[in-house]
Amino acid sequence: MLSPNDPNDHEIETIEEFDRVAASGSLRGHRVQSVDLTTRTPALMSADIAEAVFLGCPMEPEAAAYVRAAGAMVFPPVPDLPFDPYRGSLYGPDALYEGLVDDGYEATPDARAYQWFLRTRGSGDIYASMLRSIHDDAVSDAFDELVMDARVVGVMGGHAMERGTDAYAGAARLGRALTRAGLTVATGGGPGAMEAANLGAYAAPFDDAMLAEALETVAKVPSFRPSITDWARAAFDVRDRRPGGGASIGVPTWFYGHEPPNAFAEHIAKYFANATREDGLLARCTAGVVFLPGAAGTVQEVFDNTTPNYYESHGTPRPMVLVDRDHWTRRLPAWPLLQALAEGRTMEPRIALVDSVEDAPEALARLSRG
Repeated sequence: MLSPNDPNDHEIETIEEFDRVAASGSLRGHRVQSVDLTTRTPALMSADIAEAVFLGCPMEPEAAAYVRAAGAMVFPPVPDLPFDPYRGSLYGPDALYEGLVDDGYEATPDARAYQWFLRTRGSGDIYASMLRSIHDDAVSDAFDELVMDARVVGVMGGHAMERGTDAYAGAARLGRALTRAGLTVATGGGPGAMEAANLGAYAAPFDDAMLAEALETVAKVPSFRPSITDWARAAFDVRDRRPGGGASIGVPTWFYGHEPPNAFAEHIAKYFANATREDGLLARCTAGVVFLPGAAGTVQEVFDNTTPNYYESHGTPRPMVLVDRDHWTRRLPAWPLLQALAEGRTMEPRIALVDSVEDAPEALARLSRG
């Protein structure tokens, strides 16, 4: 299960948290992230706010002047940005896809953030670079808070896997099985195998017929090409018909902004920097990683995950399960190299190659037991 925030930390991320802390008379040393404080001027001007930091919090001019003079630091909201660099929580599908139904994908915050990224990433503008870095750090902080006590299992695989295929259905069943086993599924957050695993996690609380119906619904739009709008609307159709699905995590990136985030991940840690995204996703997969067939990106993830396992000498390496023997031994023969690296090291009993997705949950559980 996902964790609530640590009640002992000094971060304030909602107006309810602000009111609770401010009622004590002291905001000293707290960090307030993206909370609209325009209606909280009396509370701000009556509290001890020395050493507090306000990140992207709208305030009345009188309150902003007071808190600066009283020893707090104020980082004002940044105008005309399609994203909040100081955000205190991860995204949800509704936030990234706001406006999809009426105006199409191009009008959504996700699409507008990608266009901003395209305009600024090669400009050499240190201000834009700083905003991207602040945003990604805020996302990482929120990500850590979300999974603090969770048993997170990664499901990696290619974006080219289309809806309506046996492979897509298998990845969805895998996500469902892992979620029903009490694990929190985390994926790269995009289309293909990633979406399928998040869909399976979403379907976990329902009867098995729900997943069959959902697979049939999304299969009507097999790919995000040529229309991201139609592809995303099909996913939201499933969510609207069966609200309240299981929670999982998607970790996409605007670096590959042509790949839209899938709408089945309840929590979306979207980054500008792909390296931060890749490393952060794998590092948080504390219960292991299942690798479905994929191309260059998935192969990279296999060995990105192998490196810390290879050098692990004191703790317990995290399990790695590769699915589809033919793919990983013949088409893209990563398995022989992985075996060679593992030989004689603590990670050796923590890797497995299985024939099908149906074998993966049992293999993961076996490796976890050691």
